[in-house]
Amino acid sequence: MKEEQERLTLAIESSCDETSAAVLRGGRTLLSNIIATQIPVHQKFGGVVPEIASRKHIVNVMPVIDEALRQAKVALNDIDQIAVTYGPGLVGALLVGVSAAKSLAFSLGVPLIGVNHLEGHIFANFLSAPNLEPPFMALVVSGGHTSLVQVKGYNHFVLMGQTRDDAAGEAFDKVARVMGLPYPGGPQIDRLAKDGNPAAIDFPKALQDKGNYEFSFSGLKSAVLNYLNSMKLKQQPVNKADVAASFQRAVIEVLVAKALEAMHATGMRTLVLAGGVAANSALEGRLREAAQAQGIRFYYPSTVLCTDNAAMIACRGYYQSLAGRFSNLYLNAVPGLDLTDMDAEN
Repeated sequence: MKEEQERLTLAIESSCDETSAAVLRGGRTLLSNIIATQIPVHQKFGGVVPEIASRKHIVNVMPVIDEALRQAKVALNDIDQIAVTYGPGLVGALLVGVSAAKSLAFSLGVPLIGVNHLEGHIFANFLSAPNLEPPFMALVVSGGHTSLVQVKGYNHFVLMGQTRDDAAGEAFDKVARVMGLPYPGGPQIDRLAKDGNPAAIDFPKALQDKGNYEFSFSGLKSAVLNYLNSMKLKQQPVNKADVAASFQRAVIEVLVAKALEAMHATGMRTLVLAGGVAANSALEGRLREAAQAQGIRFYYPSTVLCTDNAAMIACRGYYQSLAGRFSNLYLNAVPGLDLTDMDAEN
């Protein structure tokens, strides 16, 4: 195999409704990152329809891989290893990417690397910040996940807490839907909240007891729904901007408070934000302010690396390969995959 810094990784991501392929040289030199979005397809349903997502992945996966190779100016035979998301996610969607990756790895005779999607989100920060090194605290906020992860090394993760029910991104989408906003709801709430008063409505914040790093957003979602129904029954007008701003504030205050408390408890001085909700301008701004006030280094990925993409999977796959963590051709999709502390397994 080539020198580590010249190693070419082809990665595939298909965990939900984005079909993506990327080529990475070494650990942090991104040569291409192609994303085929399905948002227009799912908008008419107000959310992702798993069966439709799977079928679209089948149509998109090979053209996306071809375009990633073309933009990277490399041939398929130049690839040294294949990385692929195998969980967590929608099982049918994952199977498309895993099947493509196994076929390519077998035909090329190169190693296969199964990557945890959640870990991929964390590793997106290495591509946006070449000087970033562990240890650090990661706040992962996406449509399917809300987690606080202590990253002690490239393969050493400690899960401090995660959501008990709805993830923050899921709550954003569900609240947006009941407010009549188009899918995906997160960016819609973020835009609408800019015109609202975040103190207009006092929505509840769950699990605020000290030392509790878990999250819960189902109660907040229900509170927004109850408020909207109450206003409708009273035949009173609803200021949607105020609802969006107040809801967003409730989510962000919980995320920021728990992240900072986890930082203090562990003594870490670097915080990274990851996942699709990392693109939320209010969350990024509030975390940046809080980190600056407390002398904490703060990182977050570029917008394209916040949402699901293969570049982050390639980066995570590369660092797994350095540790000799490869998969065999029996690799299967694991929709409920948990975070893995590889160093703890040794």
